[in-house]
Amino acid sequence: MKVAVLGAAGGIGQPLSMILKNNLPAGSKLSLFDVAPFTPGVATDLSHIPTDVTVDGFTGDDLTKALDGADVVVIPAGVARKPGMTRDDLFNINASIIANLVRNCAKTCPKACICIITNPVNSTVPLAAEVLKAEGVYDKHRLFGVSVLDVLRSETFLAAELGISNQRIQVPVIGGHSGTTIIPLLSQVIGHEKISAKRVEELTARIQNAGTEVVEAKAGAGSATLSMATAGARFALKVVKGLLGEPGVNEYCYVEGGSKYAPFFAQAVVFGKDGWKEVLDYGNVSEFEQKLIDEAASQLQANINKGVEFAKKWIAENK
Repeated sequence: MKVAVLGAAGGIGQPLSMILKNNLPAGSKLSLFDVAPFTPGVATDLSHIPTDVTVDGFTGDDLTKALDGADVVVIPAGVARKPGMTRDDLFNINASIIANLVRNCAKTCPKACICIITNPVNSTVPLAAEVLKAEGVYDKHRLFGVSVLDVLRSETFLAAELGISNQRIQVPVIGGHSGTTIIPLLSQVIGHEKISAKRVEELTARIQNAGTEVVEAKAGAGSATLSMATAGARFALKVVKGLLGEPGVNEYCYVEGGSKYAPFFAQAVVFGKDGWKEVLDYGNVSEFEQKLIDEAASQLQANINKGVEFAKKWIAENK
């Protein structure tokens, strides 16, 4: 496998690249790109780690070289949130970055699986889809919004709540990847009956606002980088396993997967040799969770429309 990380020198990109260097299958290639001029130095640093994964670093006008032959492209590039900013506040800055990077993917590695971390994911993924459509290479099975950080946070918070190991809990998280569109299905967690209805609401709100919790805790010094890098690497490695034919690999992500609530929706998918191959039914939900889903639908659609509208304007201006 060749995995390209775009935005590899940033707060998410560097730890993400390190995890991939340590965990990609032997013989894989890791390609790092960033506008930061020291990106080749990041690659050199990583190359000293003794694993059978080669690393190359690119900057400036070498994006095409970085993407050439890529099977998976992971995109954490963009501006991080600051105190008081929502994910949507970032949109105008990050949207152009994503549009440009995805167009380059379409031209250089049109069959690559593209995993978008850059916020707001609810809008940047539909935006990317429009850019890929304009280039004639869109395949919904190869485009992903990385929403799995919401799953990691849910598992951490619920394990602490129930007093069990983080390794013994699974929490489905559906919907989107921003605020109230993040819907953890706590009713499906073994032992949930021990948690009061009021506490379920409190935990749900904490999961939905966990990103802000990190932004405020860092006091203006950044947003969630290390946890996001962990989530991004976990996701990318599962995509790789699917491409290599490993059976039964699944994860939650934001995709165009046929949901009745919105064209793009975070849900569990099964990975295969051509990207995601199947959406898994998330099953029965509680009355509280169904209310959250119904309320999130209009917000998700608005986020999607925002991405599509930006993409169409950007495409027209950058022919």
